[in-house]
Amino acid sequence: MKTSLIALALAAALPFTASAAEGLSYNYAEGNYVKTDADGGKADGWGVKGSYGFLPNVHAFGEFNQQKTDIGDFKIDQWRVGVGYNQEIGSSTDFVGRVAYNKFDPRHGLDFNGYSAEAGIRTAFGQHAEVYAMAGYEDYSKKHGINPDSQFYGRLGGQVKLNQNWGLSGDLKMDRHGDKEWSVGPRFSW
Repeated sequence: MKTSLIALALAAALPFTASAAEGLSYNYAEGNYVKTDADGGKADGWGVKGSYGFLPNVHAFGEFNQQKTDIGDFKIDQWRVGVGYNQEIGSSTDFVGRVAYNKFDPRHGLDFNGYSAEAGIRTAFGQHAEVYAMAGYEDYSKKHGINPDSQFYGRLGGQVKLNQNWGLSGDLKMDRHGDKEWSVGPRFSW
């Protein structure tokens, strides 16, 4: 009964909710070159990202990247899947909040499961550019006596839109230790 009332309330509220701000799309797929510069070494590789808005203010997203370290030639897989909420706070600006399940897998029996949560602002500048700034927190579970640091991070990014569907996207994630991960690549939006 309680679940039915919640579902009914959500369905009734849908016509009154706002969609994304003008010039912003939560439907996209992109491919990336990814590079990490961390205290423990450097790595680079490739990645893919995608998002799909399935309700006016809710989107699902996923990310995967595979990098090879400069020490020992190890491959590391990272991925996350989650759900986000966007609310228009200006004619071309959204507040965005996201939560995700994360996995960090250096492929040597030390894969770590965790979660992340982030919130920030995403703004379009006309038809040809957008930027975002996010603050986040991520935490991974302890495994085999190893407990990765829980950490706060900042994420900055943007997109130069070449036309209605195609753009060039970039993202930079930084933590309090000075570790950086950045990606750049083409994005297809619809």
